[in-house]
Amino acid sequence: MPSYYDRLHPWCIVCCLPNAQTVVVDRFRRRSDAEAHLRVLRQINPDAIYEVIFDSAHPSGNEL
Repeated sequence: MPSYYDRLHPWCIVCCLPNAQTVVVDRFRRRSDAEAHLRVLRQINPDAIYEVIFDSAHPSGNEL
């Protein structure tokens, strides 16, 4: 179950690693904030592969 912080910050920047692995670099409330941070990350480390994703929390049947 995602934490309260994760639910408030659904936009994520992930770093794509070898062997189909990903690491969440940071989370944001707004997509525009994530994209601005992504531009900075790509300038700092142009060899890494970063993507912005929307991490929607799928509540279990018990939550209302």
